Amino acid sequence: MRFVSTFTISLALLSSAVQNAAAQAYCEPGRGEPGDRMIQEYLERTAIKIQNSFVADLTSAADWQIHRPLYREEYFYMLGLSPLPERTDLKATITGTLTGDGFIVDMLHYQSVPGLYVTANLYRPATVKAGERLPAVFYVCGHSGRGRDGNKTAYQSHGMWFAWHGFICLVVDTLQLGEIAAIHHGTYNQNRWWWQSRGYTSAGVECWNGVRGIDYLVSRPDVDPERIAVTGISGGGAATFWIAAADERVRVAVPVSGMADLMSYVPNRVINGHCDCMFLYNTFEWPWVRIAGLVAPRPLLFVNSDKDAIFPMDANERVINQLERLYSLYGEGDRVDSVVSVGGHEYRHDIRQAVYRFINTWLKDDSRAVTDGDIDIVEFPPAKVVHPIEPVKLRAFATDKDIPADQLNTTIDQHFVPMARVAVPGEGQFESWKKPLLAELRRVSFRTLPERVPAGQLQKVQESPVAGRLETEPGIFVRLESIQGPFGSGAAKRVLLFVQNAGKGTPLPKWIETIREPDDRVYRCEPRGIGDTRWTAKSPPNTILRSHALLGRTADTGRVYDVIATARFLKQIHKAERIEVTGEGAGAILAAYAALWEPDIDGVVAHQPFTTHMDAAAPQFLNVLRVADIPDLFGLIAPRSLTIVSDKREFQKTAAIYRAAGAGMQITFGKAE
Repeated sequence: MRFVSTFTISLALLSSAVQNAAAQAYCEPGRGEPGDRMIQEYLERTAIKIQNSFVADLTSAADWQIHRPLYREEYFYMLGLSPLPERTDLKATITGTLTGDGFIVDMLHYQSVPGLYVTANLYRPATVKAGERLPAVFYVCGHSGRGRDGNKTAYQSHGMWFAWHGFICLVVDTLQLGEIAAIHHGTYNQNRWWWQSRGYTSAGVECWNGVRGIDYLVSRPDVDPERIAVTGISGGGAATFWIAAADERVRVAVPVSGMADLMSYVPNRVINGHCDCMFLYNTFEWPWVRIAGLVAPRPLLFVNSDKDAIFPMDANERVINQLERLYSLYGEGDRVDSVVSVGGHEYRHDIRQAVYRFINTWLKDDSRAVTDGDIDIVEFPPAKVVHPIEPVKLRAFATDKDIPADQLNTTIDQHFVPMARVAVPGEGQFESWKKPLLAELRRVSFRTLPERVPAGQLQKVQESPVAGRLETEPGIFVRLESIQGPFGSGAAKRVLLFVQNAGKGTPLPKWIETIREPDDRVYRCEPRGIGDTRWTAKSPPNTILRSHALLGRTADTGRVYDVIATARFLKQIHKAERIEVTGEGAGAILAAYAALWEPDIDGVVAHQPFTTHMDAAAPQFLNVLRVADIPDLFGLIAPRSLTIVSDKREFQKTAAIYRAAGAGMQITFGKAE
């Protein structure tokens, strides 16, 4: 059984190296702030490095198979699905049935986890032979707002076509655009930066809703569990990848306009055209096409449009060529194919024909050309379409009163990914408690930090003689200022490094004088993105901060790097016996994490620090809340000296950890003035 698309374009084999990062940009780069070019070039260098790492996946099918179990584990983790949620009772409920011309549609809902309701329409043929099991399609909807009716109603003609042609088709609402409207845009425009620390992404919810939807399909006596396909456009195209990569019961995947690559998303800023459901947090620094590679060697049709601004053709060509090379390792190159249609981001006649034909071929062994399928095409953005079925009739919850009181859809971001609950170590157990926590933090939150951050390199003294420009890592510069005396002169017994939250015009806080000793050398630094290196920040789309997450880090991870590199530089030039880092608010947290990873830092003074990464204004690090929270972090600094100026009760846990470490005398508390 083989399929050759009449619409497949012929692509020259591309080099795995990226030749032209600026091929199809989504918008102009920010240039209004002094740090824009620096951070954009850093992100581009990082994206190129990760993108090119896909070469290592193309050595042999045997090597790919060896790595595949680890890749699957990492994939689930990056979606917030590790550990997998429990497969609880779906409680699938049909709330209404409508009979059409040659098809029947059921209005239903199921719970992918208790309280997370997925509303859907199930299309099936009007007549089925007794005992017959039909192929099934899990249909994932794109971003087509239909209000209270749910975006599933925009794709009703697809469900009808599949039912007319002998399929069971389950069309499901997405989390944000469903009957119970929730949030896809946590970091796009909702300031929910704790999503990154929580490891929560709406992509993970859409994936799990799909896996559980397939559970429902295979539970039906009229569905053949060996013949399942998944397809959808736009957000549905991305979800097609999420689901097919996660669930090997999916035999055929047909994503339509659902994937670009890191070079497109990051340096070409295509991320700006997408909400958060299109992305996972790239903790393990994957080349993006590896996600699609997890579908191999199952049949996959990669569909796109030549004038699609958010899935541009340069990315399309890179992705399909890499996929063809991966499939060829299996000797199954004809199981992956591509279709490029002429036009923008929408369904058209040739796309629908190709989608239907590919699924027919691989699930029904029927490769004949499809000649129908043009009824009720949905346009993007949606026009005023007159649907065959009035959308309100397709509601699973007919009235607002029918929406369950126990629904968690609108707060699922606070429940879906469990937070760590770290117990205080018992007596004599501190080291055995500390070691696995540090290892897990390194594995999933700080893996982009080297084992030892090198000392920064002074590039020049500016604002002579008290300020310098320090290169902390290649291409990243921070401003470092001496509070008294010429920059970098003379030996010092102790150096205090204050981590700034704002630029050089901000006065040094008065409380610094209460901890400063006469012979101390005091400095303050502006980590990247602050003061002299601030970058353009517009919400939406929060380009810089969201781009970091696609590269396995956050901006605050880089700031911790800057603090460490600066502290090591200062200790070297002053030959200091001690160096202590200090800050207030966000700066206090950065100082503490710097101490956590740098043994040369001898102590921390934290003034009014945040108590949890669930605070959107706190520094954020990928997945950190799946390991520990701020009071635990402070405890991990033991037995080094720690002063916390705060009356928050959460830090009593930190004191208990210090006592367990036998370092109770090394922690002190102060009261803010």
